[in-house]
Amino acid sequence: MSTSVPSTRMTGIGRVLVIVYAVMALAATGRSFVQIVRQFDDAPLAYSLSALAAVVYVLATLALVFARRPGWYTVAWVAIVFELTGVLVVGALSVFLPDLFPHDTVWSMFGRGYLFIPLVLPVFGIWWLRTHRPAPVVTEPASTGAVA
Repeated sequence: MSTSVPSTRMTGIGRVLVIVYAVMALAATGRSFVQIVRQFDDAPLAYSLSALAAVVYVLATLALVFARRPGWYTVAWVAIVFELTGVLVVGALSVFLPDLFPHDTVWSMFGRGYLFIPLVLPVFGIWWLRTHRPAPVVTEPASTGAVA
């Protein structure tokens, strides 16, 4: 009797998505660290938002990797929707109220400094989550120990 265990490894576009999220996490973390250490007083809002973006990218990366485990799928949704909201709000504010952002953030101008990847990435993340829902957890009824 052979039982096959479904693969929990991410393949294909899911793997590419995680790699891009990991690269964005590293880039945003590095950028925010340098900005905060060198010139935080010049633009505290912008640099704090870069740090927030870094945290969101790290969380989204981890959540996508573990999305098949209970709870992580929801964390992935929250992180990616927050990311999309952040890039849209910060992007719009940086266009219409540029004085708020004297220095760029990761999400300024909808991620222009990162080739607009911050604008497109959450759209792909949401698509991937919608098309790769985890299988529902099936629990078997507890055994009463009685023999029929």
